[in-house]
Amino acid sequence: MNQFNLFIELTRLKKPIGFMLLFWPCAWGLTLAYNFSVNLDKYFLYLSLFFIGSVLMRSAGCIANDILDKKFDKKVSRTKNRPIASQKISVPIGLFYTSALCLLAFLVLINFNYFTVLIALASIPLAFTYPLMKRFTYWPQLFLGITFNYGLILGWTSITKQIDIIPIIFYLGAIFWTLGYDTIYGYQDIKDDEIIGLKSTSIKFKGTAKLFLITCYLILTFSLIIGGYLMNFDLLYFLFLIIPTAHLFLYQIKTFNLNDPNTCLKIFKNNNYFGLIIFINIFIGKIL
Repeated sequence: MNQFNLFIELTRLKKPIGFMLLFWPCAWGLTLAYNFSVNLDKYFLYLSLFFIGSVLMRSAGCIANDILDKKFDKKVSRTKNRPIASQKISVPIGLFYTSALCLLAFLVLINFNYFTVLIALASIPLAFTYPLMKRFTYWPQLFLGITFNYGLILGWTSITKQIDIIPIIFYLGAIFWTLGYDTIYGYQDIKDDEIIGLKSTSIKFKGTAKLFLITCYLILTFSLIIGGYLMNFDLLYFLFLIIPTAHLFLYQIKTFNLNDPNTCLKIFKNNNYFGLIIFINIFIGKIL
């Protein structure tokens, strides 16, 4: 396998679900804040920049994760063949790739206003310490939610240059979205994780998994309703919320089986569609 293919494997670029789950909250925040009665050039430019930034930062995060977890990855059947765990790529090369990707992401970031740049840089420690959390707490998914949905705040501030209660409400809901979908994702590796001593919400709530997921998704749903109310969205926004709500409760929770890794992965990947549906919902709320 040549270096280019190893780089693609290392950054998971063939698995777009990761960077899409990072991108959707950015798109939500940007759409919530944007004034669609003016020229749309800036909107589409910022949407593109957030997408590129999501790809770059997720790729850098994957490498950092693999470096920090290389000893654990060797002991997990799903991850033992990753380039760093299998020593196909050395740690110094991995660090070089991470630095290069972060530099490119910074060049994207500086296209936004100063306040957005500042608060984005403040989130960097979260992004690169998340992989360590599963060693110390059963709530690594919470830290992932805080990190992965931070773009919602950035999308809002890129337009408004300030933080308001509205994006915070949507942000809190998005954190519980991540808590839900990443708990489902974690059931792929639960047996290996328990053996090697790693922690997660998947392990903590394995006896009450569906109840935990219902709780997370209820909080998410309420945040979407409250946020829409504060945004003075039209009734059509709330009617269209039936679609993502049905996706959460009638598809994800109903079909969830913690003993079936393939189903867990399929449900996890379908959250890309959920992100898109919410994006369309917010867009409808803004233009009506």
